[in-house]
Amino acid sequence: MDLQQLLSSLTPEIYQNLKRAVELGKWPDGNRLSAEQRQLCMQAMIAYEHKHLPPDQHTGYIPPEPHTYCGDDDHDHDHAHTDKPIKWVE
Repeated sequence: MDLQQLLSSLTPEIYQNLKRAVELGKWPDGNRLSAEQRQLCMQAMIAYEHKHLPPDQHTGYIPPEPHTYCGDDDHDHDHAHTDKPIKWVE
């Protein structure tokens, strides 16, 4: 079985077991995960998430925050998206 076949055979239950093992640092039987096992489990989790879950449920997802401008009251920030030349300071 190659890596792609292995990843495609992951079920939601296997994914949850891998996720729990990474979170706790041990297998369900109590044995600790080695660094290599943790790394491989994380890779399998990320591959599963990429294929089966929406982006906001991916490991490490940080939701975007609405940008707020400060310093003026007119809130006309069209100029914020225009290109500006770089000023070199010596």
